[in-house]
Amino acid sequence: MRLDEGRPPHEAGPATGEARAGELPVLLERVARGDRDAFEHLCQQIAAPVFGTVRAVLRDLPQSEEVAQEVLVEVWQSASRFDPRRGGALAWVTTIAHRRAVDRVRSEQRSAQRELRAAAHTVAYDEVAETAQANLDAERVRRCLRSLTDLQREAVTLAYYGGYTYRQVAALLGVAAGTVNTRMRDGLIRLRDCLGVER
Repeated sequence: MRLDEGRPPHEAGPATGEARAGELPVLLERVARGDRDAFEHLCQQIAAPVFGTVRAVLRDLPQSEEVAQEVLVEVWQSASRFDPRRGGALAWVTTIAHRRAVDRVRSEQRSAQRELRAAAHTVAYDEVAETAQANLDAERVRRCLRSLTDLQREAVTLAYYGGYTYRQVAALLGVAAGTVNTRMRDGLIRLRDCLGVER
């Protein structure tokens, strides 16, 4: 729809940008009184500068379009607050657009920071839970090791925690390799049963 459509010829606005800018305060005044036609004409004139202002801050096209729509709604709702004595109408509108765009950036940053904090909290919680579980498991192993005979416990400890072979364990304990094998087998069976490990 053209700006001067449906208006008498003597009321039709000139085509120059300066003249249109001069018309903005009049349109805002009419919008403040709830004039929907005036709002439509106003939108035709401010949509491009509003979008340009928002896009310069946000960069993202879909978000820019969304925020530009929010700005137009805010202009409709707050047109009565425009005071021509304090500045031009276009400056007033683009200030709203810039503020809305900056608010969106800050909101996105806060959201990203919340997600990072939540992720960090989850990682910290997981690490604590894993440490606690490892401690519980280690305590269960220690308790079950105490249920073995001295020879079984020494053989298992040397083999699994010391990294020694069965022959080396036998030499360290001063017993035959076959004895170590038997003690290790019996000790591991008892450990498995104590820890509740399924066969």
